[in-house]
Amino acid sequence: MERPVEHRSDSVKIPMWKSALLWVVAILIMLSAVIYQRRTGPTYPMRGEIEVAGQSHAYRLIRSEETIRDARVAVPNPGDVVSGTLFFKRYKTDDPFAPISMQSETGKEGRDEGERQWVGYLPAQPAAGKLEYYLELQIDGRSVRVPEGDEQVIIRFKDPVPLPLLASHVLFMFFSVLIGMRTGLAALLAPSTMRRWAWVTLFGLTVGGMILGPFVQKYAFGEYWTGFPWGYDLTDNKMLIMWVAWLLACSTVGTAPKKKELVGRIVVGVAAIVMTIVYMIPHSMRGSELDYSKLDQGVPATEAIGTGD
Repeated sequence: MERPVEHRSDSVKIPMWKSALLWVVAILIMLSAVIYQRRTGPTYPMRGEIEVAGQSHAYRLIRSEETIRDARVAVPNPGDVVSGTLFFKRYKTDDPFAPISMQSETGKEGRDEGERQWVGYLPAQPAAGKLEYYLELQIDGRSVRVPEGDEQVIIRFKDPVPLPLLASHVLFMFFSVLIGMRTGLAALLAPSTMRRWAWVTLFGLTVGGMILGPFVQKYAFGEYWTGFPWGYDLTDNKMLIMWVAWLLACSTVGTAPKKKELVGRIVVGVAAIVMTIVYMIPHSMRGSELDYSKLDQGVPATEAIGTGD
């Protein structure tokens, strides 16, 4: 009597061109999500342009800084700026805006190296402290507000995070999301590789998000976890949603091939879609925020941190 042939879908090899194509598509999706996050996230620099004599001068206004130094706010100096003033106040307070005179400096690092700039320095705040600010420049006898209209820039301060820890967290999260997107494409087009990559995704999210992530949060803002069920930190809650989605996906597909993979393919596909949607939500929204009203009442800064906008 012949033995039934065992179903080994995971051992089926897909053509090299197909595998390469799936990776290329996953990378393109990932890069698009990263660019979108950098354009919309509340901690990335605010971008805009200043019009001077018919020419546009691009600026980037800082929205995140470490507590160990004052925040350097800089805009291009096209040579026609007579003076500049930086106005700031503590976020969500009735404080009046305080002026700081800006000075002409030369950029010393990165893309600003050698560029003439008008610069002002915001005073460093405790961890999770936020300031709102705007600039007024005197150009050709007229006052130019940056940013335009009534909008203020909001900057948040954080304690330093050790570089090896932060780099490990970022790398694990980057590659976990990349592999998760590749796994979702596999569920749709190459299910023989789906199971392996699903478990790799879950492993990466567990290490990068559920283990290293809380340590980064602890260094930056003094708490390991400020998401559900103890808070409303959207970054922590995003991580939790992604992790649970992939935990369910891996629990469904298991570790051994199945004769009918349809349910597993659907669950893995849903997990990849959830990951993509969640990842597109701007980073650091509703994150740790210092309550200045408590600080003014004498509450220590480390105990006056909640979750905010």
